[in-house]
Parts: sequence; structure tokens; C-alpha cells
Amino acid sequence: MSEEISAIILSESEQTLSLLSSYGAEFGKYNFLNEFDDLSDVFNTLSSLQKSLLVVDLPQDDAKYLEFIQNVASSCPNCKILAISDTPSVDLIVRAMRAGAKDFLSAPVIKSEFFETLERIYSKLSANKSAETKSRVLTVFSNKGGIGKTSIASNLALELAKITKENVALVDLNFQLGDITSFLDVKPSFNISYMLQNPAKLNPEFLLNTVEKYKDTSLYIIADPPYFKQADKISKNQVVTLVEALKRSFSYIVIDTDSTFDEKTVAALDNSDLIFLPVIVNLPALRNCQRILDLFDKLGYEREKTQVVVNRYMENDEIKIKDVEKVLEKEVYWKIPNNYFTLMSAINKGVSVSEINPESNVAVSYKEFAMSVSDMVYRNKLIKKYSTSKVDSIDNVLRG
Repeated sequence: MSEEISAIILSESEQTLSLLSSYGAEFGKYNFLNEFDDLSDVFNTLSSLQKSLLVVDLPQDDAKYLEFIQNVASSCPNCKILAISDTPSVDLIVRAMRAGAKDFLSAPVIKSEFFETLERIYSKLSANKSAETKSRVLTVFSNKGGIGKTSIASNLALELAKITKENVALVDLNFQLGDITSFLDVKPSFNISYMLQNPAKLNPEFLLNTVEKYKDTSLYIIADPPYFKQADKISKNQVVTLVEALKRSFSYIVIDTDSTFDEKTVAALDNSDLIFLPVIVNLPALRNCQRILDLFDKLGYEREKTQVVVNRYMENDEIKIKDVEKVLEKEVYWKIPNNYFTLMSAINKGVSVSEINPESNVAVSYKEFAMSVSDMVYRNKLIKKYSTSKVDSIDNVLRG
């Protein structure tokens, strides 16, 4: 006999509630619960269940329900959340997924699509696995020093942890001159060399107990080896092994690489979902950036995999952003403003720019940068998921 999983439908529409309940009863495999006094009652019920399904019909005024989804997602890891809306704008879908919804359907719900989604969710819940993490690997690379690579990696990773509330790993793969521990003023008990010496132990429990947690955030730091000889013993295969192990525990993995094209750096680049290429606006840096893009083309990387980030941007620069894009033949993904005093104060005190002055232009930029990156991840998922003609309009908006 198959396992019956508890499910709850939230909708302000009696018609939608009745229809979905009817579909649920016909599908089977779920025990749809009802008769709740308020959202607090629903939350308490979900918290008491080992595994469950929550279906949320998002109204026009969706703020309360999105907050509820976020609370459930963070407190009930084995509760799968399906969001539904009769106005499925790209912005709403992204916000729902960022809050914690793992599936999204347009209303009025088509029975076959609802059944297909219920079956997929049931398979995941009945597999007796903990909540899955679809991890994304983001690498910040430059073969030129002084561009701000480590600063970008550190601040981006911390803001991702704050915004998503998910576990984020910040990995220092600059084995010779790593600076992440200095930038964030941490003294980890263990480093990447220790972890790679114990490959059999690279499970989620070992990783979360070994890596250094940054203050009261969900950011975890994996430091570079303290001695050069330790770095020499690390192979490209070990780098790949570590990245694969981290994917089981972290939603985002931000890698700060070495500035050389050695086999370990290339292994990290090969296994990245996105590569951020920092550049400052001067001709030598732009020519260098152009050469890297050409090399990435030869390595077979898709153009969308690499995104250009202009660091220390000033609007009155002699070279304008349009000039940068013309030279690189590529759009600039993000501009981080030049704020020397805030940035140097952060570096000297070993904290992020947001901890120095959260209202500064550079801190706001990093926060919006991280939000854009998390949105990009969700949007890429949506493009793959909603690529069929039945939601062609959504797909067109995403690609536009």
C-alpha cells in the first residue's frame, strides 16, 4: 500500500478551493486536510508533519502569502510548496520561488498538469530523502591582480546568504595568496587541504561542522591552505570532488580562484554555472578581459555562462559603458560603484561593505547584485521548465 501524504490547500477563492480539492481526491495518494482557523493554525499543522504538501493560491495582494511561504520553507524542510496564480507574471513567479515554492502553475489549473505536478512531488516526498538542494556554482575569475576579485566574491557571497537565507559556501581557491580570511577577519580551524585529505568524510554533516560559519549568517567559509606545500598536493580531481560534495549542502557555492590558468582553476571554471569576470575601466584591463573571453570561447563555454562585472565604476569615466560593451562585444552584467573610503574601511576592518555602511552606494549595489544573481538562477530554471508552447508567453517575457 502506498504512503499517504498530508496536504493543505490555501485559497481565498471557494471555487478554486473546491476544484483543487476535487482534483486532489481524484488523484489519491494525498490526505487533503481542511478546517483551519488561520495561517498560524496551518503553520502549526505543517510543523507537526514529517512530510507534507502545501498548495498556495496567491491572491492579488500576495505579500502575506509570500511571507507565509518563506516561513514554511525555512521551518519545514520536508514540506513541498506549490504556488498557483491567475496572474503569473515573471516577477511573481521569481518572488514565489525565492520565498520557497518549488513548483508554479497558472490558474485556472488544468487537471492533467496538476496531476503531473502532484505525482512529481509525491515521488520526491516518498523517496525518504531530505529536502533537495539544487546548488549553483558561481566563480569570480580574473588573471589580473588588483581588479577586486576577492572583494566581489566575498561581498556577493555574504549578500546571497542574507537575501536567500540559504546555505552559501565561499571557497578560496587562490592557493598561493588567498585573502578571503583577511577580508572577512576569520581564523578557520580547518582549511581546504584538511577536507581534501578526508574525502570519505565529505558528507553534509562533516562539511557543516568543519567549515567556518560567518557570524550569525548562513555563509560558510572554506579557507585556502596556510602552507604552499599543502597546495601543491591538491589535484584538479580533488577540486571537482570538493565542489560536488559542497553541492549536497549548499544552495550557492561562490569560488574565488587563483589568477592563473592552471588545471585546478580550469577545473573550477569548467564546473561553474556562472563565471563573473571583473574588469575596471581602462584600456589594459579591457584588453585583458577581451583575451579571457576569447579563451573562454576556445574552452567551449557558452557566452551566457560568463558575465562581465565593471568594478569601481564612475559615471564620469572617460570610457563609457557603451564603449566597454563595444570593445568586449558583450553586455555588462553589473556595475559596482567606486567608493574608495567605504571599501578600504571594510577591508581594513575585515568586514563586508554592508557592515560598514549599509546605505552606501556600494553596499546597495552588492545587495542588488546578489538579488539579481538569485533571480537569474530562478529565471534560468523557469526558461527550462516553461519552454513549451503552453506557457509560450512566459518564456518570451523571460527571454526578452
